[in-house]
Amino acid sequence: MKKIIIEQYVTLFMMALFLLFFSGCTQTYYSAMEKVGIHKRDIMVDRVEDARDSQADAQKQFKSALEQFDSVVKLQETDLKKAYDKLNSGYENSLASAKEVSSSIDKVESVAEDLFDEWKRELKEYQNKELRDSSKQKLQMTQKRYKEMLTSMHRAEASMEPVLKIFHDNVLYLKHNLNAQAIGSLQSEFADLKGQIDVLIKEMNAAIMSSNAFIADIK
Repeated sequence: MKKIIIEQYVTLFMMALFLLFFSGCTQTYYSAMEKVGIHKRDIMVDRVEDARDSQADAQKQFKSALEQFDSVVKLQETDLKKAYDKLNSGYENSLASAKEVSSSIDKVESVAEDLFDEWKRELKEYQNKELRDSSKQKLQMTQKRYKEMLTSMHRAEASMEPVLKIFHDNVLYLKHNLNAQAIGSLQSEFADLKGQIDVLIKEMNAAIMSSNAFIADIK
């Protein structure tokens, strides 16, 4: 029993050290960037641009994967190994693009929280009430537009999951069923996959437009 308790304390201690180290690294990074004239607002713009670009890249990848899927269902039985390799490649590349999109969104959220926390704290430093009220109003408007953009980003992110599930299922099925019947099953899945990718592209276009609007507003 004591061993379990000790292990729990060690785990909590290690987690606390990690959070302290990570927080310290983040603050060191911000401080270093500010010394060269790059502030949290600038970092946020860069990360929103990165998130926007990662979604544009993901769009291209998922479109390419759909084309690969379409070409696979048209292959002859003698090309079944080639069919699997092509479909698996499309899935793996799409999965990597999806992870990049999620990672870029996480980075946007991280710097946004730090930026807004700093902005709130600095409101207390104003001596001029009119300037403080103006800055507060700007903060609230920026937060509102940020939430709208983030919601759009998360909708685009979520739209990738159904596509990846369809891809994964069919890659697995084809892996263990390299025959003409397996190719026939892929043909029946194509329409559903295309529909899901159409939704994905629509959501990503909306997120990209929202990102561009936010960038224009915050600069």
